[in-house]
Amino acid sequence: MSLTAFLKLVEIRTKIASFTPFLLGNLYLLYRYSNFNYLNCLLLFFSILCVDMGTTAVNNYQDFIRAEKKEGYNYEEHNAVVNYNLSKKTVKTIIFILFFLAVVSGLLLYLNTDVIVLLIGVISFIIGILYTSGPVPISRTPLGEIFSGFTMGFFITFLAVYVHNLNLINLILKSDLLIIELKFLEIIKILILSLPLIFGIANIMLANNICDIKDDLENKRYTLPIYISRSSSLKLFRYLYYLSYLSIIIAVIFKILPLISLFSLLSSFVVQKNINQFVEHQNKKDTFVLSVKNFVIINYATALTLLLAIIF
Repeated sequence: MSLTAFLKLVEIRTKIASFTPFLLGNLYLLYRYSNFNYLNCLLLFFSILCVDMGTTAVNNYQDFIRAEKKEGYNYEEHNAVVNYNLSKKTVKTIIFILFFLAVVSGLLLYLNTDVIVLLIGVISFIIGILYTSGPVPISRTPLGEIFSGFTMGFFITFLAVYVHNLNLINLILKSDLLIIELKFLEIIKILILSLPLIFGIANIMLANNICDIKDDLENKRYTLPIYISRSSSLKLFRYLYYLSYLSIIIAVIFKILPLISLFSLLSSFVVQKNINQFVEHQNKKDTFVLSVKNFVIINYATALTLLLAIIF
């Protein structure tokens, strides 16, 4: 398999959806705390990247296997298995290697942290597998946006902060009692910080499903837009971005983000233009990328303000 085929199989350009929560989590850590563990940071990054690539490869393989419609952009060009004439054995081998590397790096991270990292890692791994495989993959149901948004948007952000040994969650075993201690307010703050990530990732999934309504019906993928209609899906697509900006304002009010983060609201003009363009025409080849651009614009504008706050 060539490098080009591999990068297409794992859709490397979409990995920004998992890297961005990781980046924002680390910037928030540097802004709010003094702890920073370089080894844990690298192990988490490598594990996240391998899981994300492996999950995408499984998704492309499952789409290839389950496809009822065997022509058009989504099948002939968008799917690397078809586009590069990859053998099933080769694809399965790549998937196995990626998940093996993810598990090894994840276990090393657990040994260097605590059981909470292991639990979240196992839950995320199971969701990743069920998202693309099984009798009814999550990606083929109306729950795809919720699972992808929360798992990647919140879990990755939380872990990016947690692995630096901050003890946000403690499990204490006393006799026959399991006591859970939570730094509740700190966890809520991380959740609020991650809302634009959650909504943005959900919107990437939503935009993908809106563009694929016709093909999904033929391939018996009953996603959220098929259940709630195209018009309602487009309204949801728009409102999730508005909620992202509202959450940034809330984060500044409660001093989760610095005051300078209000400048990220200026990105709304570009985001609104992209929203209008997507609402006017939904196409996987031409306008789907606008959802990725909006995700990048909103969250990297916030990341830039965090970086400036850290420096100054």
